[in-house]
Amino acid sequence: MALHYRKKPIVIEAMQLNFSNRDAIIEFAKGHITLSWRDGYLEGAFIDTLEGGIYATYGDYIIKGVDGEFYPCKPSVFEKTYELADELF
Repeated sequence: MALHYRKKPIVIEAMQLNFSNRDAIIEFAKGHITLSWRDGYLEGAFIDTLEGGIYATYGDYIIKGVDGEFYPCKPSVFEKTYELADELF
């Protein structure tokens, strides 16, 4: 019989990949992200993750995990999984 588990309540840092925050997201994921452009428009980004390089498309969230790792997350999954936390810092 399978057991049921609940995700521990942790606070993560994340930014949505879009044109208006391109400089901030580069600083946020410094050394772990390379933006991808097409005809002068931001198309997506390559993210160095623990599993290797993963491509994030425009609008995806870039998450900094609990161990400082980065990974992309689709908006539909992000919105079901996370909610805005009160400022802790």
